[in-house]
Amino acid sequence: MKIVEQMKLYPHMTVDELVQQMDGCGILGAGRVGLATRILTEMFSDERCTVFLSLAGPLVPGGLRQIIGELVDRGFIDAIVTTGANIVHDIIEALGYHHFVGSFFANDCELHERGIGRIGDVYVQLKAFEAVEKLVLQTLDEIHEEKRKRLALQDFLNHISEKLPDQTAILAKCKAHSVPIFSPGFLDSMIGLNLWTYSQTKALTFDPLQDLRRLMELGLDAKRPGAIILGGGLPKHHVLMANILGKGVDLAVQITMDRPEAGGLSGAYLEEAISWGKIRRRAKYVTVIGDATVCFPLIVASALERVST
Repeated sequence: MKIVEQMKLYPHMTVDELVQQMDGCGILGAGRVGLATRILTEMFSDERCTVFLSLAGPLVPGGLRQIIGELVDRGFIDAIVTTGANIVHDIIEALGYHHFVGSFFANDCELHERGIGRIGDVYVQLKAFEAVEKLVLQTLDEIHEEKRKRLALQDFLNHISEKLPDQTAILAKCKAHSVPIFSPGFLDSMIGLNLWTYSQTKALTFDPLQDLRRLMELGLDAKRPGAIILGGGLPKHHVLMANILGKGVDLAVQITMDRPEAGGLSGAYLEEAISWGKIRRRAKYVTVIGDATVCFPLIVASALERVST
């Protein structure tokens, strides 16, 4: 049996040196973070690897926007599948609005009176959504009516990205680097409400099969699929489903706070996906139970140190 190595801290240690201590310990959450870093490093180092990034939960409001953008800039991400909310909040930042530090114990009636919406302990001004709506409506008007009758969401997002004043947005970076963004539950967002409003007076029909076809083709063409899964829900399932016809994912890291006991996908350990053929039997994978706004920056920073050396 391998002895548990006690972790050591010393002055001026790097993030990677800390994670190496956790990996050397090898058990519980520390061991999982260490394994996740090794798997992520392999994804980033292997040019054959097609990396799918799945985003669910308030990750852009939670401070991960620039980290995700840097991974796109550096060519480590090949496709993103996300909730509509993360796209909306990326656009909010790109339009010059911000997310603010708030409190879980706020008076929500008072916040509503002040025009502030709350996401946990993150505040956002509701007037930001008015600016988003204006951008959405202007963008739709510029798309030819015939194309609006059978529009792929990915194409619509590309149009939006071109109009953003801040080209450091995730949307803009993905457009610049030809990294497709998919959002299977996009209508379940504030922009979804804008799209419905627009469709009441003008031609607008989205064709989700166009987006699904493009996502499935990425999975079929992938020589060595990798999956980074932050949170669960529709984005997680679409990433795994996209790789089922190609016999499953080779490398996978999942970070979630959800529990598996209820049988829901968001809390399911990655082992479960093997039974469906979504992850290969001999794949390298790990589920890290933790807050993605804590664990993901730690794991990415460590992996980037290793890739850079």
